[in-house]
Amino acid sequence: MQAINRFLYGPTAEERVRAWQSKLRAESRHLDREMRQLDMATNKAQQTVKQLATKGDVKSARILAKEVVRSKKQKDRLSVSKARLASIGNQLQQQLAMTKVTGALQKSTEIMKLSNALVKLPQVSQVMREMSMEMTKAGIMEEMLEDTLEMDEDEELEDEADAEVDKVLFELTNGKLGQAGTVENELPTSQDQLLEEETERNMEKYRQQLNGILSS
Repeated sequence: MQAINRFLYGPTAEERVRAWQSKLRAESRHLDREMRQLDMATNKAQQTVKQLATKGDVKSARILAKEVVRSKKQKDRLSVSKARLASIGNQLQQQLAMTKVTGALQKSTEIMKLSNALVKLPQVSQVMREMSMEMTKAGIMEEMLEDTLEMDEDEELEDEADAEVDKVLFELTNGKLGQAGTVENELPTSQDQLLEEETERNMEKYRQQLNGILSS
């Protein structure tokens, strides 16, 4: 009988909610992996910034410090998005409890608001688009506006304030670099060409790792 009802009327409210919750947990695990990778690449980059400062390569240290700032902002963004996924899961659990009283899923402005925010994050955008359409059909959400679905990458990730980069330099080099107005000329440039070439290769490797994670 249950199979016949599913064929005629589609999945039950509980089946829909369970399926959505499973997708949310999967996306949350995906964000966890991204944050762990980001931490590893960032830690390597921070060590390289310290080495660059010791060798006197201020220009390269500043470039890589900017990548560190970007990675920290991206991790914050992923962390907030993970919390939003969890919040949607909790809201759906409440919906499930209410179906025992009302007999149907109810419209939720909170789920719609959270979904609209998550659909802008590239890592979960596709899944959230699909779930949003399913929830709209189920009556939980209204159809999202087109401009809400447009990707608008946070420009702060591309244009970091000099003050933030200076702060990172100051912290990573124990105050040797990063003081306002003195970053470019605090230490002399290293004369050892071999060290410079090795340093440049290492810096480029860590920049590529960070950029790969940030742009994924």
